[in-house]
Amino acid sequence: MSDEKNKRSKRTKRANESEEYYEWIPRTRLGKKVMEGQYSSIDEIIDAGEKIKEPEIVDKLIPDIKSEVIYIGGSPGKGGGSRKTPTRRTARMHRSGRRFKISSMVVAGDGNGHVGIGFSEGVDNRDAIAKATRLAKINIFRIERGCGSLECMCGQPHSIPMKTEGKRGSVHVVLLPAPKGIGLCASTEAKKFLKLAGIKDIWFKSFGNTGSRINFIYAIEDAFKNLNRRKVGE
Repeated sequence: MSDEKNKRSKRTKRANESEEYYEWIPRTRLGKKVMEGQYSSIDEIIDAGEKIKEPEIVDKLIPDIKSEVIYIGGSPGKGGGSRKTPTRRTARMHRSGRRFKISSMVVAGDGNGHVGIGFSEGVDNRDAIAKATRLAKINIFRIERGCGSLECMCGQPHSIPMKTEGKRGSVHVVLLPAPKGIGLCASTEAKKFLKLAGIKDIWFKSFGNTGSRINFIYAIEDAFKNLNRRKVGE
């Protein structure tokens, strides 16, 4: 009975600690402004050119934000193939032996034109994913959406307004506007980014070493940032 009581007390203590951890106390000037209600949306912060340094700012302004883990790792599978894993483990040799490092990549977005990417390292899978999620929220940005397909021309933001390209390393991606009903003609990892960005229909082409999924996702991000640099007429 005493052992059970000790286990219950430890569980309640951990639960209380986790609740205290999620009580946000702003540490930056922008965080204090958001807490005071001077900013009511993430678009106001982006338009003002403010730099987000606390992920809790995004959690407060976009309470329904979601995240997806990009499968950047791989392990030998049965039959000689490889199985994708959500994290990548690398090892370095030291005098004391091997030291392992876990890397993770996360995409966060609200499905309504705001998305961000985070890449981080940790001592274990949980730590690496948590750090990458926080960075993804800090790096959130707004993307241009529209209907640039000549087959549709509905004027609704279900696709992109024009063709755009992005590059990272040897990976080169081309995004083309698509009419309604086409869907996301892209790979599984690319769909994670596009869905969280709020894109519903798009044509997608990729070139180079797309097996390097880190460069692949960053190339997609570069394509959307290049699209933001262009002036799209209303």
